[in-house]
Amino acid sequence: MDLLRRQGDVTVAATSSAANTDDRLIETKIPFRLDALYWGGFHTRVVLALGITWILDGLEVTLAGALSGALKESPTLHFSNFDVGLANSSYLAGAVLGAFGFGWLTDRIGRKKLFFITLAVYLTATALTALSWSVESYALFRFLTGAGIGGEYTAINSTIQELVPARYRGWTDLVINGSFWIGAALGAVSAIVLLDPQRLAVDVGWRLAYLTGACLGLVVFVMRMWIPESPRWLVIHGHPDRANEIVAEIERTVTGQVQDQPTEQVSPQRVWPKLKLRMRHHTPLREVAHTLFTLYRQRSLVGMALMVAQAFFYNAIFFTFSLILIEFYGIPSDQIGWYILPFAAGNFLGPLVLGRLFDTLGRRVMITLTYAVSGVLLAITGYLFSIGALSAESQTIAWMVIFFCASPAASAAYLTVSETFPLEVRALAIALFYAVGTGIGGVAGPVLFGLLIDTGSRGSVFAGYLFGAVLMVAAAMIAWRYCIAAERRTLESIARPLAVVE
Repeated sequence: MDLLRRQGDVTVAATSSAANTDDRLIETKIPFRLDALYWGGFHTRVVLALGITWILDGLEVTLAGALSGALKESPTLHFSNFDVGLANSSYLAGAVLGAFGFGWLTDRIGRKKLFFITLAVYLTATALTALSWSVESYALFRFLTGAGIGGEYTAINSTIQELVPARYRGWTDLVINGSFWIGAALGAVSAIVLLDPQRLAVDVGWRLAYLTGACLGLVVFVMRMWIPESPRWLVIHGHPDRANEIVAEIERTVTGQVQDQPTEQVSPQRVWPKLKLRMRHHTPLREVAHTLFTLYRQRSLVGMALMVAQAFFYNAIFFTFSLILIEFYGIPSDQIGWYILPFAAGNFLGPLVLGRLFDTLGRRVMITLTYAVSGVLLAITGYLFSIGALSAESQTIAWMVIFFCASPAASAAYLTVSETFPLEVRALAIALFYAVGTGIGGVAGPVLFGLLIDTGSRGSVFAGYLFGAVLMVAAAMIAWRYCIAAERRTLESIARPLAVVE
């Protein structure tokens, strides 16, 4: 006979013949309670705790780009343009493999545990980069740093989707990912100071830059304590009591009371929809593959197109930003930071200003618009660069305008992948599309542009820009035709959990 018991807002039904928790059925209102909340202090803390990671990542990655000139001048490393591109591609290759491995673990053991594992890998590898003694060791440590940040992408984007109410989900996701560029601005300022030959020797400044970034990252460990495990993940994976405790605490923080309990001020108790789920320990990889490539094949193709286009567009341009300024405009390496500042400003202001529109005008319209405009503007700017019509200053202003649109476009690719697949495969879906997109578009981009810049031909570099522009416009066309209208909808209405029982 069936045994019924209440666990907070969760009804658990277990058969007397059940051998393990995989046989238990539950009815839960947790997703709907989370999405019914208005913005509160808890959500602000989530933004701060997750955003600070991207700020540190932006600091570290920007230093890597700004330090290209210093690495070429280093008496120890003697980097060529190709070596710079190779090292940057090593970082991205690490991110690809890290996303796969950590993405699988994120769905299996939870979001919160992975926060600390990936952060430890990331910060340790960044510190080791400061001790590099050769091109090979530098590339290896950059690879490990990338592995950590690849894992961060999966855990953080999953958590954003599962903790933030539906009405704010798009803007929050874009702003958190866009906070990378606050770090980029800090990295630019740091580069100006640390690469000044009047203050520090060339081979000391770039090492201190990496070491300082790693030390500052230790504060993230404390901030991560603010973020609980995803209640949505917990309830499916056999921890309904803990899930209900977390949701109740969030509700007290935001509204001052638990929504699922009648009070003197609020009575009768609100009637919430329920989901009936079968709890599970993990999702088999065979079911993951079926979900991504059969059940949601069209969504997978859309996510892949967006990821590949933005990865090539972003990484090819950003990782060779300083080389363009040095090789074609004669800007000294210790002055590159001044040019990164406006570039970073455009990248952060884009999601901040346009992010709300992804929740109001909608995903389909805004993704199409930002991708298409970014591609067209890059093609125009690339042509002006090829004929020598731009100065270093006007080139930087053009990049600032382009990436005002491209930054929310790139973040929207992660948003699309993370909210259009079921919870059980969400982190692995983010990992897969990030990995494949970065592998195809991101790893090849910096190496390709490094080679194009080495030719000394503006026409060759323009060809690379034109290819990136075509990818973005093609992705915009795909988004217009096939993108899912996910704005202001609960995650469970966009993609039902695989554990749902009819």
